[in-house]
Amino acid sequence: MLSCFVMKKVDICALYSILRREVASYRATAIDEIAMQTDDPFKALVSTMLSARTKDETTSAAAERLFSRVKTLADLEDMAVGEIEGLIYPVGFYKTKASHLKSLPGSIREEFNNRIPDSVDELVRLPGVGRKTANLVVAAAFKKPAICVDTHVHRIMNRLGYVKTKTPLQTEMMLRKKLPRNYWITINSLLVSFGQNICRPISPHCSSCPISRHCNRIGVRRSR
Repeated sequence: MLSCFVMKKVDICALYSILRREVASYRATAIDEIAMQTDDPFKALVSTMLSARTKDETTSAAAERLFSRVKTLADLEDMAVGEIEGLIYPVGFYKTKASHLKSLPGSIREEFNNRIPDSVDELVRLPGVGRKTANLVVAAAFKKPAICVDTHVHRIMNRLGYVKTKTPLQTEMMLRKKLPRNYWITINSLLVSFGQNICRPISPHCSSCPISRHCNRIGVRRSR
């Protein structure tokens, strides 16, 4: 006998409310911690650059070491690449990130008159800044609507059945069309925390998931 899978309609408003309550007890992500501690766009930008492909605890420790020596763009420019490498190690791709950080002050001076840009289109012109980083900085530092789509957001939104996309960029563009604008700034924090703790990439904790009844479990082969 053939079974027929009926797709559930995803109530994003209900999901958002549940997730906000759920992740309130989780440890804040490294970027959230920076945003709570400072509204300095420079620190938000540098911390976000460090966070790519790096665990939160490693990012937090590296940012703390770096900011103990670096307070401004000028401080960063005066520092040798090797010094930057030593301070941020062992973040992922630390040599490449150190090189990008060394180039950052000059790029900001030449292109933006020493102003940290506050739009995604401007930020992606800086060395080492992709759309994920740019969206995070716009949301975290400038509190402007932006949707940062990383692997957690891309995976969970497709797993829920809210979008059907193949790449993070496609997911970002789709969410810009259908996700309520008042959710844009915080959706990344919620889904990253949720993805790290419950909705894991492999064998998610579906049995204890607070939003399981809303989820279509697209692509889930095995769960706990």
